[in-house]
Amino acid sequence: MIDLLYRAARPAFRLIDPERAHRLAIRALASGIVRTGSPPDDPVLRCRVWGRELPNPIGLAAGFDKHAEVPDELLRLGFGLVEIGTVTPRPQPGNPKPRLFRLTEDEAVINRNGFNSEGLEVYVRRLAGRGRAAGFLGANLGKNKETEDAAADYVAGIAATAPLADYLVVNVSSPNTPGLRDLQGRAAMERLVRACQEARAQAVPEPGRRPPLLVKLAPDLDEAGLEDAAEVALSTGLDGLIMGNTTLSRPADLRSPHRGETGGLSGQPLRDLATRKLADLYRLTEGRLPLVGAGGVASGADAYAKIRAGASLVQLYSALVYEGPGLVRRIKHDLAALLRRDGFASVQDAVGADHRP
Repeated sequence: MIDLLYRAARPAFRLIDPERAHRLAIRALASGIVRTGSPPDDPVLRCRVWGRELPNPIGLAAGFDKHAEVPDELLRLGFGLVEIGTVTPRPQPGNPKPRLFRLTEDEAVINRNGFNSEGLEVYVRRLAGRGRAAGFLGANLGKNKETEDAAADYVAGIAATAPLADYLVVNVSSPNTPGLRDLQGRAAMERLVRACQEARAQAVPEPGRRPPLLVKLAPDLDEAGLEDAAEVALSTGLDGLIMGNTTLSRPADLRSPHRGETGGLSGQPLRDLATRKLADLYRLTEGRLPLVGAGGVASGADAYAKIRAGASLVQLYSALVYEGPGLVRRIKHDLAALLRRDGFASVQDAVGADHRP
């Protein structure tokens, strides 16, 4: 039914400004116009990460539900995990509009939103009042544009959300906030991670109840940058890494007239770059911590490639713009078939398979 509704509405949605269409989608979910619900997942998709079991490894990346308006409705679409945000401590409008562009010919999106956020107070109030749909709920945390002490903003975000989220993400890889990606350097990242770990410990004193802490990295990092991130993650005891965010690179074969817009590129053109960098990260971390693979996932085969490259969990977002919410069910169906075809009894068995003889 969701597929039929989306296909019927898709031509009209594509005539609407992308940001307005996104707001309409949020409102449809919040109002119940789009009825959510998903059949039980194939048992082969079950996975255990950070000591908890998930029904499947397919997640929604940050950016769709920036303000924590519909987290449970999204989980009920069939995702195993949903990441909400990015949220900044204080409300901020983000960059001037227009700032979101569909590259329809390339099945891609360019955004330069700049962490538009309603702020922590609203975000936390909504989190505290939500239900408890099955799956992981992640809080993606950022800094305000004008903040000079970046760590203070991330600490504030963790202090507010750690008691309410299933995992926490320190977003230092958006290309749309000046200077943000500098926090991926070894010294800066290590200082930031340790400050965030301390803030989490203060917010949730009982070690067994603390949500996992991850850092989200850019696919534009070179080998030295990936090595630095991997060493910081291992030396600090970070719980995981996400590879990756949008890219500033522009493949030469992009066809859309919007291809020259400033901002981060996501969707199909990002897929192979993000998967290569994920594989590099798995090699550098020696498979010692969970990785989340994001970037260009639009099919079960794409998700499977991320898992074989080293991802314990997989996230998507841009493909929903073109395929609609029924895509989640199709990805899970095809991923289960691929796992069984290759003789894997579980997702965990396939993680990093491309690195084994």
